Amino acid sequence: MYDGQHKTPLIMLIGAILIVTGSLVIAQDGNAGNSEKLSSWDQWWNDFHNPTDYLEMGLDHRFRTITARNIDTLDTDATQNKWNYQRYRFRWWTKWLINENVDFNARLVWEFRTWDEPNRKPQSTDFDEMIFDRFNFTVRNLFDMPVTAVIGRQDLIFGVGWLVLDGTPLDGSRTIFTDAARFTYDWKEKDTKIDLVYIDHAAASDRWLKPINDRDNALTEQDEYGAILYLTNQSLEKTKVEAYFMYKNDNPVDVAIDNFPISWSKKAEIFTFGGAVSKKVNENWNYRVEGAIQTGEKDDSSSISRDLEACGILTNLEYLFHDSSDSSVHVGYEYESGDDPTTDDNEQFDPLWAEWPRWSELYIYTYSKETMIAESTNVHRFNLGHKFNPNKKWQICTDYHLLWADENTSSTALSFSDTSKFRGQLFTCWAKYKMSAQLTGHLLGEYFVPGTYYGQSNRDAAFFLRFNLEYKF
Repeated sequence: MYDGQHKTPLIMLIGAILIVTGSLVIAQDGNAGNSEKLSSWDQWWNDFHNPTDYLEMGLDHRFRTITARNIDTLDTDATQNKWNYQRYRFRWWTKWLINENVDFNARLVWEFRTWDEPNRKPQSTDFDEMIFDRFNFTVRNLFDMPVTAVIGRQDLIFGVGWLVLDGTPLDGSRTIFTDAARFTYDWKEKDTKIDLVYIDHAAASDRWLKPINDRDNALTEQDEYGAILYLTNQSLEKTKVEAYFMYKNDNPVDVAIDNFPISWSKKAEIFTFGGAVSKKVNENWNYRVEGAIQTGEKDDSSSISRDLEACGILTNLEYLFHDSSDSSVHVGYEYESGDDPTTDDNEQFDPLWAEWPRWSELYIYTYSKETMIAESTNVHRFNLGHKFNPNKKWQICTDYHLLWADENTSSTALSFSDTSKFRGQLFTCWAKYKMSAQLTGHLLGEYFVPGTYYGQSNRDAAFFLRFNLEYKF
């Protein structure tokens, strides 16, 4: 049940959303017959986003309420297995146009939460900290060449985010930034782009920029240094070819941090070689295939360094019906190798900078007792999905996943089978709604039925429900 402290911010939020939404409807629709008022609104809107010739800015707000059961225990009899909480995220971004080729970008993020369950969380509004998740200079036409440089705190996403998307997995989806320097060479004559990235990313949130009301929480499990060389070519008709090399050097933190267990922090030096091909075969069919191999060294759960020899595959085939509801179906297969306990090497695939809920918001929590939260590895995943738009405002996406482990695990945090590798079945459904150009929302439901990979005491079904609203000013 909500107490007064929980109700107040929620009621204020709902009221603010209704007021803002109502104001927009009145301003944009109700005044359609009054050109003077409409012009005044447009002028205010433009002045807000472009107060001067050299400054752009904007705001957005996201509200989420989440209810979940058994997501990290798979045991209805376990304590602390009920989750009910709300998230309120505000972001303010600015772009300072220094000249036609140089700009400075900054974004300030504030997300706070109200917790009802589990009771180990603060049972009042936790106002948390404010942090810059974007703080960089962008320089175009560097050295009079078709090179764009982004230096500083930025969001890095390559491909479909299989290996590079989220540099801050420990704060959920509040931020995804990485502290890095990125150089992109646009070789237009060859329909090719070449990205070179250097990463210097710390576990501590205050290494480069101290948050406001700093809580000393870690953003990732270890200090990370790395480099990425990523080539993208589209010279072949309706085909994109990607090839990459990634180097990641992990250095564990040596002090206890409140928001994750110290066992998650491991020493590693990982070399990843991979590539992808995606193609629009015709008006109906398209596909994407990506694969990577890894070598190097990585500590195991006993902090013993072992040679790393791992691989992974990600595939997807989609058919578009081009009907009145824009419906499509897709089928996919994903594989990340697991550690074979009978060898001296470590064969477990490392997702690098991609510990995020790529295909499930629920299932990432089960990994917190197996490897670490959102480190989705040691898996065979077969996926069948469908999406359609019942009208211009709604989109419905449903997916069914069959899951197996590649190897049995020796983790003792949950009960696991010694022989079976069947992880279970996962059902997901998104209902996405676009109310206006500024206001969007979604409902997400997931249901997981554990298989015999888990021990008898950890085979209870789990579910995850989320209601989401986002407004962009």
